[in-house]
Amino acid sequence: MRLHHLLTGALASLLAVAGYGATEANQATEAELDSVKGLGPASTARILQAREQAPFKDWADFMRRVKGFKPATAARLSEAGLTVNGEAFEPPAKAKP
Repeated sequence: MRLHHLLTGALASLLAVAGYGATEANQATEAELDSVKGLGPASTARILQAREQAPFKDWADFMRRVKGFKPATAARLSEAGLTVNGEAFEPPAKAKP
């Protein structure tokens, strides 16, 4: 029984850490976006301006609509906690030669 409580506590801790620090691009305030490592006032303004038109569908939509964001930047921002519709960035699969 004691092991069960230990495992349950460890799982709860992992889940809390996984959700901690996530910043949702479709809901974050200007200050929350600015707090993401790699985003500054200019990029945050571009995100907010694009978001005014419509919520981002996914990372591809985000990169298409926000100037200056390519897969490498999206990967860094995702690692820093930025999500789009609750999803972390997944780089596209490389084509086989």
